Amino acid sequence: MNRKWFVVAVAGLLAMAGCSSDLPADTGTTGTTGASKAAGAKSEFFDQAEYERQLTFRSTTAEGPADKPWEQMLSPELVDTAKYAKPGGSHHLCFSNAAVNNPWRQVGFTTMKEEVKLHPEITKFTVLDAEGKDDKQISDIQSFASQGCSALIVSPNTTATLTPAIEAACATNVPVIVFDRGVNTSCPVTFIHPIGGFAFGADGAEFLKEKVKAGGKVLALRILPGVDVLEQRWAAANEIFSGSGLNVVGVEFTDGDAAKTKSIVNDYIQREGQIDGVWMDAGATAVAAVEAFQDAGVPIPAFVGEDQQDFLRTWAVEKMTAVAPTYPTYQWRTPVIAALKVLNGQQVPKEWVLPQPKITEGELTDFVQQDMPPLHYAMCGCDLMPGYPAPWK
Repeated sequence: MNRKWFVVAVAGLLAMAGCSSDLPADTGTTGTTGASKAAGAKSEFFDQAEYERQLTFRSTTAEGPADKPWEQMLSPELVDTAKYAKPGGSHHLCFSNAAVNNPWRQVGFTTMKEEVKLHPEITKFTVLDAEGKDDKQISDIQSFASQGCSALIVSPNTTATLTPAIEAACATNVPVIVFDRGVNTSCPVTFIHPIGGFAFGADGAEFLKEKVKAGGKVLALRILPGVDVLEQRWAAANEIFSGSGLNVVGVEFTDGDAAKTKSIVNDYIQREGQIDGVWMDAGATAVAAVEAFQDAGVPIPAFVGEDQQDFLRTWAVEKMTAVAPTYPTYQWRTPVIAALKVLNGQQVPKEWVLPQPKITEGELTDFVQQDMPPLHYAMCGCDLMPGYPAPWK
């Protein structure tokens, strides 16, 4: 597999996820916003300053190893960690995981476990899975207090509810590292995440603005309402679409369900006669959306997907006009690396912002992996790890 994407990341051609990362357990929520509300008024989740910060990060040159984007940092402000130094090189890492309830998290967690194997100084790695439940994760974090953890890594299930538990963990003087999803406290030693939802949403919307003619019809497909990173993705896209001259004919919630996605797209094809672009806040059902156009016997429009293999392969085979923003799963390597830096008394960024590349037509062939599962995420940073690809299959 060609490593050109590492060069892309270091050069600053960056973009954003998580979408998959922040998708909670199915709540049964469904929703539809009709064309009259498709675009226009700013979302309550739109934050102008943060929007501008994230878009600036996309062109910021990262610091760190050129071939290891999971160790790179964007505009870091380093903090001293000398008080956490534990000489001796025998460490017990503890990890409170929100869940492994979707392919993105499964790929990420596998990558984390393989990263742990690379460090013999980690003599014990204890993991508790919250199964997408706040109360269980709070209990999990509390239980770690008596397990002799050298450092605690947390991927919070939700932000506000987990904040008190994180603050209590910080008070034990065990270094706390938070990644993927944040909490409303500055007590963790470091908070690790890719650029963010605004960058992801903007990457897709800017692509459609470039590829679809003024007046062209765009359909926006979302997963669920009320999830902050997904709301940011749509808020950014809405901001760009509002001044683009494009006609957003609908914004529909798919619940991440392939059959529902295909049905929604088919309805819009029948209703509108032609769809010129499809924007998505997460790509897990992108192939189902593409299949709706194929089944209808109409051209596949310009598409925004993500870096899972089934979409990348379909893009290549069908020679689509497409782009894949990412919320890279390589971020699951970084908390392990950060924990060891802290335990060695080395400085780390207070907010560790990772590069967030997007896959364009020019990079597509570098990421298509025919021998990997359909929902394997290409931006895992794992393909040169010992044992690859077996643990990810």
